Amino acid sequence: MDLPRIFRVKQNFPDRRIQDVSGAVQAELKASPFASRVKPGGRVAIGVGSRGITNIATIVKAAVQFWKDAGCQPFIFPAMGSHGAATAEGQADVLAHYGIHEATMGCPVVSQLDVVSLGKDSNGIEAFLDKEAFNADGVMLVGRVKWHTDFAGKIESGLFKMMAIGLGKFAGAQRYHTYAYTRGLENVIRSVGRQVLASGKILGGLAILEDAYHNTAKLAAVAVENMEQREEELLELVKTWMGRVPCDLDILIIDEIGKNISGAGMDTKVANRGVNGEYNPWPGPKFQRIYVRDLSSLSYGNAVGLGMADVLHDRLLAKVNWTPTSINSLTASSPSAVKTPLHYGSDLTCLEKFWPTVGKLDPGAVTLGWIKNTLELSPLALSENLLPLVKDRPDLEILGDPEPIELDPAGNFRTTLFGAHDLVSAH
Repeated sequence: MDLPRIFRVKQNFPDRRIQDVSGAVQAELKASPFASRVKPGGRVAIGVGSRGITNIATIVKAAVQFWKDAGCQPFIFPAMGSHGAATAEGQADVLAHYGIHEATMGCPVVSQLDVVSLGKDSNGIEAFLDKEAFNADGVMLVGRVKWHTDFAGKIESGLFKMMAIGLGKFAGAQRYHTYAYTRGLENVIRSVGRQVLASGKILGGLAILEDAYHNTAKLAAVAVENMEQREEELLELVKTWMGRVPCDLDILIIDEIGKNISGAGMDTKVANRGVNGEYNPWPGPKFQRIYVRDLSSLSYGNAVGLGMADVLHDRLLAKVNWTPTSINSLTASSPSAVKTPLHYGSDLTCLEKFWPTVGKLDPGAVTLGWIKNTLELSPLALSENLLPLVKDRPDLEILGDPEPIELDPAGNFRTTLFGAHDLVSAH
């Protein structure tokens, strides 16, 4: 087939980045009541999750320094449920890959899977807390507040979810997702989170909000007294900052998926897919087919989310480690998210096979979009037939004339999203 010519587009999202991230962390925490709740010399457990959060090492190190300056003894522990293949070593490795380890943070990183029961919540669900964190004098959470990939609500991903699924380790994550299958994840997150708060072990949380460019845009010290209400407010705010693909498409090409990009491998509300295979369940641009080309190296073999694609390049499947992938999927009660779609050995074949499946008899009418991943949405590329749709939009800047997609002898793209050559196909 003849591939369409493409043109590259910059999306002009508001840039909300914080210039001095470390300073902003210190300012927020110093203005909070957190330190007054721990006696000098007390041990403070800092819970850190497993997402690809911009500046996460800088943010956590600044939090560690805050507690040191307060005369306390901080340590870091993974708060990430079943991630890292649900092993203590794997979860420590996830943090280390983000630059969070004892040598860089200046404090111990304590990773283990034992938990302490905190009793049952109002729904009869037993809540758990990391044993080492429970034995500390207090726990502070560091996590990003954002929309969740599986549901829509007033609380989705954030501090409450970290208190429930993150602090409960593998034991908690399994139970909570099982209950959520019938009761709804937001309900479980709220009720378990309230039970964790009732333990008196939580000192507060540092909420991280990112803008559409994935910049650190807001840091908020959230006190336990109004954590639930404050998280609702922060989620409502950050949803207004969400970046999206700028238009409906017949075929969306995604260069990579991975756990560092989204808990579901791809952000379902950007790709407009459900973890159980639903097509276009969310408001926003709609995509008839999704082609995924690769697995991020920072996902370390966890390919959860591949089942939401319609077609894959063989290179992605060659990188899958099915142990963490299956553990993560089954713990989250979403086996459909790891079903293997059709897959082929070249970019050209993947597109040739799916080009006729979008309901258009004229191949020239098929619209194509291309993004790096569901976090990085600018620049992106669009097929030439979309020029009339985007040329007069003030939020979009066309970066050059349409050009052909060049292929190597094997039928893989030599052209890349960023206009260079032999970068994506080489790996």
